[in-house]
Amino acid sequence: MKRRQFLGSTLAGVGAVGVLSSPVSAAVPFSTDPVAKIQLTPEITASRIGLGTGVFGGNRQCNLTRMDRGKALDIIRYCYDCGIRFFDLADMYGSHGIVAEALADKPRDSYVLSTKIWCHKGGGLPERERPTADILLPRFLKELRTDYIDLVQLHCLTNTNWTETMGYQFEPLEKLKKDGVIRGHGVSVHSLAAGKMAAEMPWVDAMHMRLNPENKKMDGTWEENLAVINKAKANGKGIIIMKIIGEGTIKTPEGRRASTFAVARQPSVDTMIVGFEARQHVDEFLKNVEDALKNQN
Repeated sequence: MKRRQFLGSTLAGVGAVGVLSSPVSAAVPFSTDPVAKIQLTPEITASRIGLGTGVFGGNRQCNLTRMDRGKALDIIRYCYDCGIRFFDLADMYGSHGIVAEALADKPRDSYVLSTKIWCHKGGGLPERERPTADILLPRFLKELRTDYIDLVQLHCLTNTNWTETMGYQFEPLEKLKKDGVIRGHGVSVHSLAAGKMAAEMPWVDAMHMRLNPENKKMDGTWEENLAVINKAKANGKGIIIMKIIGEGTIKTPEGRRASTFAVARQPSVDTMIVGFEARQHVDEFLKNVEDALKNQN
């Protein structure tokens, strides 16, 4: 199928998603375990909590890669040992190598890898070219020391013309999914308007959305963002929530706990990712999620 035809057929599904995109199967029963397995998509079962590696990410660097390497490896392995088996990466973060090293001795089927492709013309990456996914994936696979990647997303959607500027990636990613190189594709959303469009796109298997009750590092209100999340979930999308701690801007323990409680209790939320940078950050979040799930009143 030509790219224009593929894009046209994808966009034609907007407004008719209830027919074209079936809800995610509830194959995994609900559990109050903070790291319980969640059916993110029909093909991907992830832990409820994930490690995000994108704190202050750009030009293939992030806080995780800037810190002492031994400390970074310890944090990743500590997350795994605590039952956190979803690892959110991106080409832009430069986090492929450090996560692959940390998990080198772990069974590949025991964890889920999600990464992202930067398609914007400026920023993010040092080179100017923005190759298609089929050209990028061999490098990603090598960096991650794996023969498949669970989820690959288009990175940082901020406007409503992303289907035109990034649409050239749709067909290559769909083919990679059919070939078993990836198990799902989707988008990482950084604006409410882009999220509304993604929520209606049949092509999107899973999507990142920002959400916290203090509206930190996000546009729109809690209610507006939650409405988009609920719509996306009803349309069969796997939902990954980021910015729960506002990328570290929610400073007090009480504020972090309140935000975690608010997000963790949402039935449309599948996986929550946080940029943990110390063992105590992991411990605190695990405890808050557990308390939120066990005390719903």
